[in-house]
Amino acid sequence: MEIEFRNSSDADSPRIVARILDLDSLPGDLPAAISQGAEASRFTGKPGQVFDGFAEVDGKVVRLALAGAGKKDKEGRHAALERAGAALTAKYLTSGETEMAIDAGASDLDATETAAVLLGARLRAWRWDEYRTKMRDEQKRTLKKVVVIGAPDGAQDEWTDAQAVATGVEFTRELVAEPANIIYPESFVERCNKRFAGTGAELVVLDDAEMEKLGMGALLGVGLGSERASRVLAIKWMGGTKGEAPVAFVGKGVTFDTGGISLKPGPGMEDMKFDMGGAGAVAGAMLALTLRKAKANIVGVCGLVENMPDGRAMRPGDVVTSMSGQTVEVLNTDAEGRLVLCDVLTWVQKEFKPARIVDLATLTGAILVSLGSEHAGIFSNDDDLADDLLHAGKQAGDKLWRFPLAPEYDKLLDSPIADMKNIGGRYAGSITAAQFLQRFIEDDTPWAHLDIAGMVWADKPGATWDKGATGYGVRLLDRFIRNTVKG
Repeated sequence: MEIEFRNSSDADSPRIVARILDLDSLPGDLPAAISQGAEASRFTGKPGQVFDGFAEVDGKVVRLALAGAGKKDKEGRHAALERAGAALTAKYLTSGETEMAIDAGASDLDATETAAVLLGARLRAWRWDEYRTKMRDEQKRTLKKVVVIGAPDGAQDEWTDAQAVATGVEFTRELVAEPANIIYPESFVERCNKRFAGTGAELVVLDDAEMEKLGMGALLGVGLGSERASRVLAIKWMGGTKGEAPVAFVGKGVTFDTGGISLKPGPGMEDMKFDMGGAGAVAGAMLALTLRKAKANIVGVCGLVENMPDGRAMRPGDVVTSMSGQTVEVLNTDAEGRLVLCDVLTWVQKEFKPARIVDLATLTGAILVSLGSEHAGIFSNDDDLADDLLHAGKQAGDKLWRFPLAPEYDKLLDSPIADMKNIGGRYAGSITAAQFLQRFIEDDTPWAHLDIAGMVWADKPGATWDKGATGYGVRLLDRFIRNTVKG
């Protein structure tokens, strides 16, 4: 979607003119048909609420739209403004209208607020139509441009910054939406190589031979049953103080998960193309941070495998040796994400010595039972890190809910023949998965695990996304860096 800034409206301005309103703040300068129509429709300015109507303004019939942004001083204001912009896009995306104006001056938006509205508008316009060859006219996207009228000083600079975040979110959605015959470990790397070219980021790739030499038996074990080679991809952005330890983001990238020998049921298995949503979020976040030249040292690492059930695949009962030297009895080959992450976490700590680690993974179905698709789960060995992420999530709209870690859960992983099992039993499945990962965190490095299984894909449209890939995690990680590294 194209964004254009104009000082004032003119004869060429779009027919749709939108204003952003706070809760219960219907202005007195609206045409009577609009103000009375809004009241009759119970429009109050709640976040995402939209009302529109036609009126004659300066001799021209225009379509006036009102979008709600909720309470002005409420926490989560940024997310509410995004929702207002997104609601406008959702209403007009396939309406036949090609342009929409947002009157920032009449909406009394400051520069940051204007950028938030535009971010929501652009994000809601994204839809993956790459493989659609036949669509009815009413299904086709027509809205191509948003014109900002009367933007305050600094709004264009703020939008340049926010636009980088939008690009990162869209890249994550693209990776997650692509089918598994298009995005697999090697092509994931190729797609990133193209997108990061010329950005200043450095990409490092480990192939199977290099991982075998490093002793990554857990990660490589997951990929044994696939004809696709596994990969580890590291994206380095050193925009902060030279020599300062980086923040590390680690993503689970199982590009398709059949469950391996512990085969998943057939119905719904097609959704397992998005089991690389953690890696997708890390790649998108790194693109956003790189494009906006964040003043921070950050490394994003993706463990990329495909979990398939052929004659070479891991069997239930097999024992694998991780890069850390710890051994794992694999009781269920469908609990593979933690096997990928444990080796990547070890490599990240040895290679980069990060100050903090945040991993993101579509790790357990149990988190869906607990939280549905409203929050991702967060587990952490460090209260400050957890609080920073929870706060960033509220600001960005990528919500989190904290779960416990405790020795009582950890002992459920003890194995009679190896250092640990890869599953802990029927109950507390998300917690025991996090406890498994914690066993690979060295020297009490501050670490947080985000189980995002319920958040990367949506069966129906949401606040700032259409049905399908949501791009969850990019804005969260970007906001986390802004808040904590001054980047």
